[in-house]
Amino acid sequence: MKISDNTAVSMPIKNMIGIVVGVAMGVFAYTEVTARLTSLETSRELFQADLLKKSEQLPTDQEQFMLVEDLYKTTEKLEKRIDNMMHNKINIEFLKKQTEKLLEDVEKLKDKVRQNGKTEH
Repeated sequence: MKISDNTAVSMPIKNMIGIVVGVAMGVFAYTEVTARLTSLETSRELFQADLLKKSEQLPTDQEQFMLVEDLYKTTEKLEKRIDNMMHNKINIEFLKKQTEKLLEDVEKLKDKVRQNGKTEH
C-alpha cells in the first residue's frame, strides 16, 4: 500500500463530525483548565505578597500595636473602677447623712436622759 498526498481516504461524515467535535471539546477544556490554573496562581502570588508585607513590619510597629492594645484594656478597667467609685461616693454621702442624723438623735436622747435625772433628785 502506497500512501501519498494524493491518497484518498473515505470516511463517513458522521465520524468526521464526531472527531471535529471531540477535538473542539478537548481544546475548550484545555483552555478552561489553563485559565483556572492561571487564576489560582495569581491569587496565590497576591496572598504571598500580602503575607510578605505583613511580615516586613518593624518590631517597633508590632510593639506599638501591642502597647496600644494594652492601653485600651487598661482604659476599660479604669472606666469600670471610676464607675464603681461614683457609686461608692453616693453610698458614702448617704451613710454620712445617716450618721449625722444618728448622732443628733443620740444627743437628743442624752439630753432627755440628763433631764430625767435632774427632775428625780
